Amino acid sequence: MSQLDKVVFGKKKFSSLLEEIYNNQKKKENQISSLISELKPLISDIGDATLIVPLIKEYMDIGVKNDDLLIKMATLVQRALQAEATGDESFGISDEEKEQLLAEINKIHDKK
Repeated sequence: MSQLDKVVFGKKKFSSLLEEIYNNQKKKENQISSLISELKPLISDIGDATLIVPLIKEYMDIGVKNDDLLIKMATLVQRALQAEATGDESFGISDEEKEQLLAEINKIHDKK
């Protein structure tokens, strides 16, 4: 398990990155439950629901996107560590995956 203790950037170890992903997911789960509990009493009819439910959905979508990016980052780090161990210089990433990554980077860049 020495690969889990490898520093991937700054002082962040791969195991710390995985722990952060897990903790974020648990924290988000609690936050969403709490938010829904607080908003339930405010919904008295269908009109209220049509205003409040999209807010909850948006909040959940943002959390999912953030977690998805962390998971993708962890996958890349894991592949890089495996590649380093085997001497593979392609990082185990196929050409199709490289294109997907470039497309994601371009999407993020275009949104700024």
